[in-house]
Amino acid sequence: MGSTRSLESLRLSKPETAVFVSGVASMGLEILAGRMIAPQFGSSIYTWGTIIGVFLAALSYGYHRGGKQAAERATNGRMASVFLLTAAYVAVLVFAGDLLLRAAAGFPLPSRVASLPAVTILFGPPTYMLGYISPYAAELSAKEGVGEASGHVYMLGTVGSIVGAFATTYFLIPSLGIDAIALVFGGLSILAALAVSRPVGRRRATLTGFVALLLVASAATGAAGYTVQGEVVHQTQTPYQELQVVDLGDTRTLYLGGQPHSAMDLSNPNRHVFEYTRYFHLPFLFADDPDEIDRVLFVGGGGFTGPKRFANDYDVTVDVAEIDPDVIAAAEEYFGVRESERLNVYNRGGRQFLRETNRTYDLVVLDAYQKDKVPFELTTREFVGLASDRLDDDGILFANVISAASGPASEFYRAQYATVDRVFPQTYSFPTGGAGIVQNIEIVATKSDARISEAQLRDRNDRRDIGIDLSDAIEDYADPPRTDDVPVLRDDRAPVDSLLDSMVGYRYVVQESNASDGVGSARPPRIAGPNAAFAAR
Repeated sequence: MGSTRSLESLRLSKPETAVFVSGVASMGLEILAGRMIAPQFGSSIYTWGTIIGVFLAALSYGYHRGGKQAAERATNGRMASVFLLTAAYVAVLVFAGDLLLRAAAGFPLPSRVASLPAVTILFGPPTYMLGYISPYAAELSAKEGVGEASGHVYMLGTVGSIVGAFATTYFLIPSLGIDAIALVFGGLSILAALAVSRPVGRRRATLTGFVALLLVASAATGAAGYTVQGEVVHQTQTPYQELQVVDLGDTRTLYLGGQPHSAMDLSNPNRHVFEYTRYFHLPFLFADDPDEIDRVLFVGGGGFTGPKRFANDYDVTVDVAEIDPDVIAAAEEYFGVRESERLNVYNRGGRQFLRETNRTYDLVVLDAYQKDKVPFELTTREFVGLASDRLDDDGILFANVISAASGPASEFYRAQYATVDRVFPQTYSFPTGGAGIVQNIEIVATKSDARISEAQLRDRNDRRDIGIDLSDAIEDYADPPRTDDVPVLRDDRAPVDSLLDSMVGYRYVVQESNASDGVGSARPPRIAGPNAAFAAR
């Protein structure tokens, strides 16, 4: 008898079930919003602040409207209708979310609030609708007194939000793609509608079946495996980012967070597809003796373009520190990465690896930055100092920075240059694209006090046989940028988010090489990534 009463006390009533599910769905959608919005607008503090603010505003308005109507209109059937409307809107997100995202990106707003229209359009309506559930459930609660009823309702809603947060973060995102996660929440809303409206009449059953069919149809059309970038051969949500492997013709591209990170020519896997990866060889011209570069560390793996080429072309041992295990797995399966005596892969963050290793290197290549997502701990003076300590006396640091070379969008590049220049005696930079665009800018820093001129690099390029002609890269030898208006980045003050913020709305331009063996001139710029449809500001 006692156990029966205990089970009865744990069973949720229909209003309690509705509140719990609404908490799960609202928090899950909020975390999902970060993944959907980040490829277009980045994952800076401004983007997350916008997401949190929009969700709170939508829920608050839903609470307000639902509270005013609850006394007269609150029924289990109406709560079921709210869940069906939520599921229907989720179907729209699955089917047309990318189109809505691109359209919303065209609003001429300051960069810090550029994501506001997109977050509002994509996630405001379903969150507003879910806001009706709590006041309706409080009105229908069997608890005595307004205080007890409201407290119980908001407790259940909060517990649901906790479940939604942990389940989405630790289970759904590592296991499923964005569309599949949205489908989960749409399906959960349909199940909640059925649970709170039992027994289900013919009319509601028909409506529920229609919404379920709509959700399934949207998922089916979204699973065709083809995007504007090409055919998607692999897609997953990693603990750190969205990962896609996309084939277009003979080119296979790795997209991280919606931005192109690495590419491989399927017919010639060792060819440098992206022009900026050819610049990785510049340290062999900066070194007094290129044969003395025999141990190299890459911080960041991606598609392993540089590590594979170095291990194949030179008598060097290459270590790679890559923090994302899913990136390593994708590189092994889709980009032909194989560990060997010359190529070692470590699933570690770059700073952690440098702190723990007792090795020294002749060259450290920092290739862990994205256009809108930069781990600040890999940008600071303390990190650059750590890298310098792990370099030999004549060691070289090479950093692949994504930024503009001049103008308003150049703040991050100039701050990173200033930070590296504070640690190393000599610092150089090589922008790989034109002026006024977001591009790959290569920073080279040496421990030598003597500055190497562009003419010296040309002479060394003519005399040294390093397996690749870098005359085009040397033409991009740039004067030191202005740094008096940007901070030197430190562990206790590294405003990376605000520095990256100036790039919102600018296209990321990647040049492609046209040479079969990595030697030759570049093709005209290719506009890469999901921002291709929008002109640079």
